[in-house]
Amino acid sequence: MSQEKSASSSQDPLPIHRLHQSLINRIAAGEIIHRPASALKELLENCLDARATSIKITVKDGGMKLLQIQDNGCGIRRSDLPILAERFTTSKISSFSDLSRISTYGFRGEALASISHVAHLSVVTKTRPDAHAWKACYLDGVLVPSKPGQTPDPKPCAGIDGTIITIEDMFYNSPVRLSALRSPSEEYAKILDVVTKYAVHNPAISFLCKKAGSSSPEISTSQVSDISQAIRSLYGHAVAKELLRVDVTSEHSKDGIDDPEKWSAEAYCTNANYQAKKMVFLLFINHRLVESNPLRRAIESVYGGFLPKGTFPIEMDPRSVDVNVHPTKREVLFLNEEVIVERISDAIQQNVVGQSQSKAFEYQTLLPGVSADSSLMKGKMKARENESENEDENENEGVPAESAPLVQKSLSQHKVRTSIQDRTLESMLPLNNPSRSDDSSGRAVRLRDIKESQCNLTSIAELRQSVVKNVHHDLTEIIRNHIFVGFVDSIRCLSLIQYSTKLYLVNHATLAEEMFYQLALMQFGNYRRLRLDPHPPLRTLVELAVNVERGTEQSGLEKTEIVDRIAQTLVDRREMLSEYFALDISDSGDVLALPHLLREYTPDLNKLPTFLMRLGPQADWRSERECFESFMRELAYFYSPASGVWSGDATGQEKSAAWQTEHVLFHALRKFLIAPKSLLDNDVVQVANLPDLYRVFERC
Repeated sequence: MSQEKSASSSQDPLPIHRLHQSLINRIAAGEIIHRPASALKELLENCLDARATSIKITVKDGGMKLLQIQDNGCGIRRSDLPILAERFTTSKISSFSDLSRISTYGFRGEALASISHVAHLSVVTKTRPDAHAWKACYLDGVLVPSKPGQTPDPKPCAGIDGTIITIEDMFYNSPVRLSALRSPSEEYAKILDVVTKYAVHNPAISFLCKKAGSSSPEISTSQVSDISQAIRSLYGHAVAKELLRVDVTSEHSKDGIDDPEKWSAEAYCTNANYQAKKMVFLLFINHRLVESNPLRRAIESVYGGFLPKGTFPIEMDPRSVDVNVHPTKREVLFLNEEVIVERISDAIQQNVVGQSQSKAFEYQTLLPGVSADSSLMKGKMKARENESENEDENENEGVPAESAPLVQKSLSQHKVRTSIQDRTLESMLPLNNPSRSDDSSGRAVRLRDIKESQCNLTSIAELRQSVVKNVHHDLTEIIRNHIFVGFVDSIRCLSLIQYSTKLYLVNHATLAEEMFYQLALMQFGNYRRLRLDPHPPLRTLVELAVNVERGTEQSGLEKTEIVDRIAQTLVDRREMLSEYFALDISDSGDVLALPHLLREYTPDLNKLPTFLMRLGPQADWRSERECFESFMRELAYFYSPASGVWSGDATGQEKSAAWQTEHVLFHALRKFLIAPKSLLDNDVVQVANLPDLYRVFERC
């Protein structure tokens, strides 16, 4: 009988009851805040709605331990702080009809409320009229005391205009959601992806994103003029140089200017020369980052076999867009979707086809010292060597081994020019100027040895150790044993050098700057002096440089004030400059002597005014190590070759500078430069390899 009752009760419907408000809020928060990156997206949109021009993001443990975002926007009123983290509190709309005209990112007022239900939330904000900032802490949508024993009311504190929102211990009360997240590094990668997308679409706003405790940010953008520059900064030169801009608008609009179906799209996509493993697709509709599968599929079908990077901002009448269709506002609905998708894809296809009549092919250069021979090529070469050995054996058949030693032949593609007396690239070019002649008799001058000075300062010892620590041995070997081929571009200071069977394009100004920094560091406190006669006035030299310097008005000072400050800074420190750096300045402000880093090399004194001017703002006079390093960096920049722009006797100056660069500077690079790893980024590039060239000609 009891079994029958239990069976009947199990078939009865379960009673319906009202959920507790805290459970409702936590469920709603889970729909909006999936991971730290989704919380950051909501906060970034709040910053943009606040008209911020600078946004800084700090992350710890992928945003799960700490996620902080700071902006310089309009801030939040003190009177609004008590309801800031409550659900459905917003300043964007006041009635349902406002949704049809919404032009801001946020409008529901759920972001901060949702965050406060899954993390510890604190806000520091200041509006421009306020004399100080206010700090408030939230938990489950309400104000809570920041410390035990205090009242939950917002507390005054120090702060600048704008808002700082700090999220700590995300999903501390949702262990299942926390365990479902990926590793901190993967979550941080998703955060960087969100910041990158918004930085691309908002080039007029500077973005900075870094890990807590790190001095170098992963993303740092400045305020630029257009989206293409932002793409270059964030995705690199390889994408930017293949970028196409496509502008598309609606075919025709109805009579009158108030047409809800009017739209325009500004698309940036790569041409056929760019190859990528997967497509990067950014879509902004009315400045809102959203997704559109139909448009994505249409773009993918246009490109077919090659995958591009692309960003597509679309401007539409707010009345044609329904933004309230997804909890995270990731998707939107808009009128005439099929027509818009078709017109955009057609326009992109026309531009891609038009720009792809010819295709450029590039190959990746190898790091110095790495062989490019494939196993197949090695097999062919080995077979050729065996054939040559067999021929030698046939020719020497019957001759005793002692009298006929086997000589291994060197293939043509492995023969290296080893004589530095051979003709250079300059002598092979026709003379456009009859007054110019090739100095074939010029030879590299003999450089004297330079001994390292004795110095007991810890800062100098650390700087010398850092040079040794950052050395790239293969690149140093290339510089030590290279052969100068010729100048390529005197304006950009580009030259060709040869090492073994490889040809390299180098920026000799950057190499020289690094070498002179190392020479300055090596001779610290024991420089030779380059006497100046007559003695030029320090203030006059600084004034010459300040008068031609751009952007001085941004400092808020008159040019005469800038000159006086720089001159006074150097005069006040003349004893230290004379003792450590051999920069002699008289009491009356005349420059008596300069440090001479290389006896056989004379720097371009036309750069002296700029050198003295840069010592004011660029040298860090506050700490010992930074002061020494920044001064020697500026000294090295002064000694590095100037770009090929001369006044007066331009021909004579060009010839003299070219001779000194070839016969003194490159010889000094061979002898003194310890090449750092940073030179491989842009300043030393392999452009040819003799075996590879033979391989190309064999195919022809």
